[in-house]
Amino acid sequence: MTPPSISDPAGLSAPLIRPATLADLGALLRLELECFEGDRLSRRQFRYLLTRARASTLVAEDDERVIGYVLVLFSRATSVARLYSIAVTARARAQGVARTLVNAAEAAAWEQERAYMRLEIRRDNLASQTLFEHAGYRRFGVLSNYYEDHTEAIRYQKALSQGLKPELKRVPFYEQSLDFTCGPSSLMMAMQALRPSLELDRTLELRIWRESTTIFMTSGHGGCGPLGLALAARARGFRVEVFVNDPGVPLIDSVRSPDKKEVMRLVHEDMLAEAHREAIPIHQETLGIAELQARWDSGAVPLVLISSYRIYREKFPHWVVITGFDEHFVYVHDPFVDTDNGEIPLDSMDMPIRHDEFSRMTRYGRVGLQAVVLVSNRAATR
Repeated sequence: MTPPSISDPAGLSAPLIRPATLADLGALLRLELECFEGDRLSRRQFRYLLTRARASTLVAEDDERVIGYVLVLFSRATSVARLYSIAVTARARAQGVARTLVNAAEAAAWEQERAYMRLEIRRDNLASQTLFEHAGYRRFGVLSNYYEDHTEAIRYQKALSQGLKPELKRVPFYEQSLDFTCGPSSLMMAMQALRPSLELDRTLELRIWRESTTIFMTSGHGGCGPLGLALAARARGFRVEVFVNDPGVPLIDSVRSPDKKEVMRLVHEDMLAEAHREAIPIHQETLGIAELQARWDSGAVPLVLISSYRIYREKFPHWVVITGFDEHFVYVHDPFVDTDNGEIPLDSMDMPIRHDEFSRMTRYGRVGLQAVVLVSNRAATR
C-alpha cells in the first residue's frame, strides 16, 4: 500500500504515538476510507495484523482522537522491515504528524533488530515521495501494475544505521518457478553476474535441474546437491569449487526408503567421479563468513545451502546466492518469493541477514550439513 498524498513540513507539536489495539479498528477503517480510493485494508486484515501477524501498527492520537496510523511488517529471519501503509486525516496534515509516524515506525523496526526499512509509493504521489526522500529514503526499484488501477509503484529503502554500507555486486535476480528449483535458480543468478550476456529462462532452469538433481529428497521431486550444481556450472565454462563438511551422500538422511537411499548413493558416486575427471576442487571443510567474503572479494559468487526453517518455518534444504557483505550483515538473493505472505520479488533481493543468524541457518539436518559452491570466471589462458 502507498502513503496518501501528504504535505508534511516540520510540525507544530508532536502527537501521542502508541500501539494500536482492537479498540482502534473503527478509527483505522475510517482513515482507510478517507485517505485511500483503492487498495484499502479491510476489517479482517486489520484484525489479523493487530493480533497475529509479524507487524507493528502505531496510531497518532490528538485529544484522544486517532488522527493517523502507520503499519510496519517484519520479514522472517532477515533484517528488513516494510512500511506497508501510513495515513493521516486531512485536518491533521501539514503539522508534522506523518513525519512523526515515520520516525516512530523506524524506532519500532530498530527495536525488532531490523536494519532496513522499505516501502512502495505510487508513481503519481509526489507529496509522499518528497516526504520520504526528505526523511532519507532512496529509490531502488519500480514495480509495474502494482496497484488496483495498474499504477506503478516506486520502491524506497533506508538504512536505519549509518554504519550499513554494503558492497553489493550487481547480481541479477531470478525467481524460481517451481518448488524444487532453488539450486538451479541460484546458480543462474551467479552465472549471469559473471557473464551478463547469459539469458535466464525457465528452460535453462529445468535443464540445470535435470543435470544436478539428486533424484530423491524428502518427498516428490529431487533437489540439487553441491556436486550437481558445480558440474552444471563447469559444463557452461565456469570455474567452480565445492566446500562441504560431510564426505557422505548429501541429504541422504532426508529419505527413509532404502531404495531411494541406494539411488542417491549411486548418483552421488557418479557425480563425484565426474567431478574428479573435471578436476573440480572438493574441500571437506567449511567456509566462515570471513573466508566467504575473501572469496567474494577475489571475484567468486558463492551459492550457499541453508535451512529454510529459520526463514519459512519449514524444514527443507534451500539454496541462496550471496550478493554482498558489510560489518553486520550477509546479503543474499533468495530465489523463493513468499507470495502467500504478501511478499514480492524485491523482498527476496539483497536480503540482509545478521552474521550470527547466517551462521546458524547455514547448517541443515541432524548432521549439520554445510555446503558452499563458489562460481567464478575461468582465468585467462595463454
